[in-house]
Amino acid sequence: MPRIGMEATRRKALIDATVETIHARGFGDATIAEIARRAGVSGGLAHHYFGSKAGLLNATMRALLSDLSRETQARMAEADSARARISAMIAASFAPDQFQPALISAWLAFYLQARTDPQTRRLLRIYHRRLVSNLAHAFRELLPAERARAAAEGTAALIDGLWLQRVFADGPPRPRTAVRRVEDYVERQLTD
Repeated sequence: MPRIGMEATRRKALIDATVETIHARGFGDATIAEIARRAGVSGGLAHHYFGSKAGLLNATMRALLSDLSRETQARMAEADSARARISAMIAASFAPDQFQPALISAWLAFYLQARTDPQTRRLLRIYHRRLVSNLAHAFRELLPAERARAAAEGTAALIDGLWLQRVFADGPPRPRTAVRRVEDYVERQLTD
C-alpha cells in the first residue's frame, strides 16, 4: 500500500536529480534511468510521473519558475516604489539560491529544449511575458509607455543574457556583479 505523501516526495527528488544530472552530464546525455537512480526511485516510476525526459524537464522548469516567482514576490512585497520594484525583480533573478551553477545548466537546457518542444516553448514564453510585463508595469510609472516597454524588454534580455553567458564563464557566479550590470542599464534608461 503506498504511503501518503510519497508521490510528492518522489516527484521533488526526481526534479532535484534532473537539475543535478543536467549539470553533471548535460540534458542530451542525461537519461531518465540515471535521473531516477540519483533520485533513488525506479525509472518506471519516473516515466509514470512525467511520461518522458521532456516532460521531466518541463516539470523541473515549472518547479524552478515557482521558486523564482516566490523569490520575486517576497522581494516585491518590500518594494515601496516603481524603481524599487524594478530592483526587486532584478535582485530576485540573481538571488544566490537562484543564480547557481546547477540551475544555470538547467535553464540552458530549458532554452535549448524550447526550440523543438512546444510545451517547453510555451513555458518559456509564459516566463518571458510575465517578466517583461512586470518590468513594463513598473517602468510605466517612470517613463512614457513606448519607452517603458522598450526598457522592460531590454532589462529582461539583459537578465536572460547574463544567465546564458554564465554557462561559459570561469569561476563561481557573481550575483552582485550581474545585478550591478542590469541596474546600470536601468539607470541609463531612466536618465536618457
